[in-house]
Amino acid sequence: MFRAVGRIFRTPDLRRKILFTLGIIALFRLGSFIPAPFVDFGNVQACLAANQSTSGLYELVNLFSGGALLQLSIFALGIMPYITASIIVQLLRVVIPHFETLYKEGQSGQSKLTQYTRYLTIALGVLQSTTLITVARSGALFGNSTTTQCSNLITDSSWYAIMLMVITMTAGTGLIMWMGELVTERGIGNGMSLLIFTSIAARFPGSLQSIWQQQGVEILAVVLVIGIATMAGVVFVEQSQRRIPVQYAKRMVGRRTYGGNNTYIPIKVNMAGVVPVIFASSLLYLPALIAQFNQPQAGQEPAAWVTWVTNYLTKGDHPLYMLLYFLLIVGFTYFYVAITFNPEEVADNMKKYGGFIPGIRAGRPTAEYLDYVLTRITLPGSVYLGLIALIPLAAFSLIGANQNFPFGGASILIIVGVGLETVKQIDSQLQQRHYEGLLR
Repeated sequence: MFRAVGRIFRTPDLRRKILFTLGIIALFRLGSFIPAPFVDFGNVQACLAANQSTSGLYELVNLFSGGALLQLSIFALGIMPYITASIIVQLLRVVIPHFETLYKEGQSGQSKLTQYTRYLTIALGVLQSTTLITVARSGALFGNSTTTQCSNLITDSSWYAIMLMVITMTAGTGLIMWMGELVTERGIGNGMSLLIFTSIAARFPGSLQSIWQQQGVEILAVVLVIGIATMAGVVFVEQSQRRIPVQYAKRMVGRRTYGGNNTYIPIKVNMAGVVPVIFASSLLYLPALIAQFNQPQAGQEPAAWVTWVTNYLTKGDHPLYMLLYFLLIVGFTYFYVAITFNPEEVADNMKKYGGFIPGIRAGRPTAEYLDYVLTRITLPGSVYLGLIALIPLAAFSLIGANQNFPFGGASILIIVGVGLETVKQIDSQLQQRHYEGLLR
């Protein structure tokens, strides 16, 4: 293993790519600690120290920003606007025929879709930064905290100060997007995925330290054992796939013979990735967000629906919340797989190039067979996603480590997925140059 790492840094091209990637990651983390204009950094740090648990409304965004959201830094929004924009553009392919046409045009069409994603990212950055600043001004950024510091996070509430903060945070999102694209072009791995990986991994040491200080070494040891077992299970499932064999008939073109080879269609157990977890989390946060903006005046009783939402949909350890979370993940998994994998399109492409599945007729029977396999393999995949997402909630119920539990939900899925993909890219580049990969 150490020899393989040594070969990486003895290869000039690969060494340059890895050092460039590490430099971008260092800049990304540095920007997470630089406060935005007119933010009282001392009060923010005091509130962070007094409120160790993150409010559920901002937990997901704070996770993807590496903790920069609650610090109101120039990179407070992190990569979340880009993730949201990418998902929206992907879903619009089903609704807008022009987007589907661009997707099928190849590189030129997908470049236009990427440009639309960038524009939408900036628009979402403006919207989300405005919302974040509004919540910070109201003193509700750290939940129901009543301390003076948490009510005075913004030193200047004039319109030009607010506008400057919105522009700064939106520009930070644009800069993160540009850095991610630079890593993809000149570094190693997918830039956006690596920045998300960095944001999540940066919170691991602090979370484990908090568990150690608050609950002792025994609970920390239990958390580490659960984490290692969870990571092993995630690696196993993420690498699992159903391979559907495909044969291509021989074709004579002039004096040359084409086709006649055998291949397969890999259908992963988890075809949807982490997107259903993000969808389900966002949908469950929506009622709590609406209830927060409908709190009664002092001395008044809250509405019945606000009380119900507060009691049942804001507490992750409540059985109803867990059940809804699990069911939403299962439903969104089927939905997302259905719009990202089109069996009819795959069957038509196979028929066009003379491919067929042994024992299945080309055309519509092939599409029906692919849909049959996909529907059944998505069931264990969706249940697996739901169980992984419930691990932090179960940890809170059993050992009281929900807010600091790092091994579960979207975090572990992204950490393992991005880690595997990056190692594969380094391994393939080493094999091209030394005929021996990173892993044996």
